[in-house]
Amino acid sequence: MEPGSGRELDELKETFEIRKNSHIKTMENNSDELDKKVRFRVYDTVMKSGKTPTVAETAAALAQTEDEIRASFNRLADAHMLVLQRGSGEILMANPFSAVITPFLVTADGKTFYANCIWDAMGVPAMLGQDAVIDASCGCCGTAMSLEIKNGAIVNPKGIAHFAIPARRWWDDIVYN
Repeated sequence: MEPGSGRELDELKETFEIRKNSHIKTMENNSDELDKKVRFRVYDTVMKSGKTPTVAETAAALAQTEDEIRASFNRLADAHMLVLQRGSGEILMANPFSAVITPFLVTADGKTFYANCIWDAMGVPAMLGQDAVIDASCGCCGTAMSLEIKNGAIVNPKGIAHFAIPARRWWDDIVYN
């Protein structure tokens, strides 16, 4: 092959693309690994304490920079694994857990957790593998209600859970829905 020939240039471009794509894959794999660690840390923290960790707390716990954790939080939010607070980028939801006070209080194993809705409230004891009491209110009239979950089932079930929006549309606006 002659130097400067079109074929040599094509081979160089191909080699560059392979190396570039290999580097991108490595970066993606590193991001994937970090995201797995971050996700585990978030859920481990909330399941043990009832509170979602901040960017700073997660960075310190995983010996990463806050920028790396913010980027990971954003990737996890893009994948619908977290919901972030507008502006601050801190966690708003790590489903089924809420980082803020809601009308769906779950008490399990002596700890309290907030859930985002009644569906998530029933998901908290399932995720924890614990019996629980859910204190909530009717979304229609505000009447207080309490559910007891034992061995994965509602004790003395009464009433109905109504979902005004089909599940397929929840992520259209997950905070409002």
